[in-house]
Amino acid sequence: MHIGLIGGIGLAATEYYYRGLVERHAKSNTTLDLTIAHADLRQLAQNLADRNAQRQAENFLRLVQRLAAAGAEFAAITSMGGHFCVEELKKISPLPILSGIPEVEAAIRRRNLNTVGILGTRAVMETGLYGGISTAQVVPPEGDALEQVHNNYLEMAIAGRVTEAQRSVFFSVGRRLCQVQGAEAVILGGTDLFLAFAGEECGFTVIDCAEVHVDALYQRSATHR
Repeated sequence: MHIGLIGGIGLAATEYYYRGLVERHAKSNTTLDLTIAHADLRQLAQNLADRNAQRQAENFLRLVQRLAAAGAEFAAITSMGGHFCVEELKKISPLPILSGIPEVEAAIRRRNLNTVGILGTRAVMETGLYGGISTAQVVPPEGDALEQVHNNYLEMAIAGRVTEAQRSVFFSVGRRLCQVQGAEAVILGGTDLFLAFAGEECGFTVIDCAEVHVDALYQRSATHR
């Protein structure tokens, strides 16, 4: 199936999805059919700050319409932050939207986890991935740590690269989520967190939302041909 991706939020996250899909299709010797439409990160950040999901869904709608015109058969948002309006987008989209949130919920269920921590933007952490996780208790960072993670995450996502100081923040807060707040694993609820975690030993179990989402996109595209 022809995949339509809403990208650009941010650039590193878009590349992660693109590279992940290319690698999976190459490994299985299947053909990747893909179109990417570029979204405005500044618009998303403003609508997220304003909690205006409907306005952002309408912004995404124009991109989904372009994807549909290009032949895409379903679409996805390459950003967990961008999922704050996914339900509003589903209602108006001309294409099916494959959300990453139910896929993360399914991954937690398969692991029989009761309590999970979460890292990402303020909105993702405060809402426990927009209220989409019901099979486990979601615990966010406590006190100033939540704001610290949010600020460092945004700086990293905009720059498209991670500093050692930023990685240290994510790792130390993640360890506290597990060692003090009782999390059995930590959800990487920000797509760009792969910049900090990929190939690194962080000292705790993670569930990478982006990895889970890319797997679901691959399965959908490769098995429905």
